[in-house]
Amino acid sequence: MVERNLDATFTALADPTRRAMLAALSTGEKSIGELAAPHAMSFAGASKHVGVLVRAGLVRRRKVGRQQVCTLEAAPLRDAEEWLHRWEGFWTRRLDALEAALRDKPQ
Repeated sequence: MVERNLDATFTALADPTRRAMLAALSTGEKSIGELAAPHAMSFAGASKHVGVLVRAGLVRRRKVGRQQVCTLEAAPLRDAEEWLHRWEGFWTRRLDALEAALRDKPQ
């Protein structure tokens, strides 16, 4: 289940528009119209992006009157960060070994 969630999270984060929408939501709730405005896109286009974020669990959407209001759900980002952190250790060890090998190499 975690791997499927990671797939959805990374798929959602792969698009710069969706990353910008998440950044906007980090300051508080926004309507889909507000999320669309900086990107000069239609409501329908923004709604499709929001749908991807909702399916990934990164955004919760609710109706308030005629508006759809979106809220950031950060837990999937924490899961992705934890997964990436494991690889950070791997690459740190590899780069440390490379640095030691280069330092010990005769000139």
